[in-house]
Amino acid sequence: MAEAAIEVRDLTVAYREKPVLWDIDWTVPEGDLVAIAGPNGAGKTTLLKAIMDLLEPSAGQVRVLGQPYRDVQKEVGYVPQRGSVDWDFPTNVLDVVLMGLYGRLGWFRRPGQKEREEARAALRKVGIEDLANRQISELSGGQQQRTFLARALVQDATIYLMDEPFQGVDATTERAIIDLLRQLQREGKTVVVVHHDLQTLPEYFSSVLLLNVRRIAAGPVEEAFTDENLRRTYGGRISFIGAPQGETG
Repeated sequence: MAEAAIEVRDLTVAYREKPVLWDIDWTVPEGDLVAIAGPNGAGKTTLLKAIMDLLEPSAGQVRVLGQPYRDVQKEVGYVPQRGSVDWDFPTNVLDVVLMGLYGRLGWFRRPGQKEREEARAALRKVGIEDLANRQISELSGGQQQRTFLARALVQDATIYLMDEPFQGVDATTERAIIDLLRQLQREGKTVVVVHHDLQTLPEYFSSVLLLNVRRIAAGPVEEAFTDENLRRTYGGRISFIGAPQGETG
């Protein structure tokens, strides 16, 4: 049986005393490709932030690769929501990708030729090496998302956490992203993705966590992704043809 990449135990997170996550137990085996799904405000983004120790839980604990996150943070790559980034910041694509190496280099050592070659190789993997010198303000939504993926890839992490990587991208980019996620899984990486589209979820992912403040169901898609569990998660409001966008919870 695979070791646990992520273990969440009795996790409660509250904003101004209102629980956003309530008593969550969840285990992600190493090498899994797993979706987190649930309605807006369900706590999906909050869960990722709690795993990365960006939020102080009211109760419970998280272990990543069996240890506190701060001890293994170099092993975790993160792709945030595109909407959380200032795309007018004056920097180019290559420099954004190089930021993924700061955990290894430290903030005061400048990237050298070796690091720049690694960054270009990551851009090549996501199909935008030709945009390396482009200002990020000039990118399309799909190009922005590919830049974020390259930044995570260059870390050569063990675990990847991705917050809505498919949001607002074209069909070609979506296919490129899922191909990349499957390649990471084949390499033994663990990939956890906040995902909205219930129609594509069974095709793209091997496991799922259905979340609505509480854990509703979790496990292999063929076991957890049932009509009954979806009704319990979404309160009867289920849209299989493109679920709602713009998660903030």
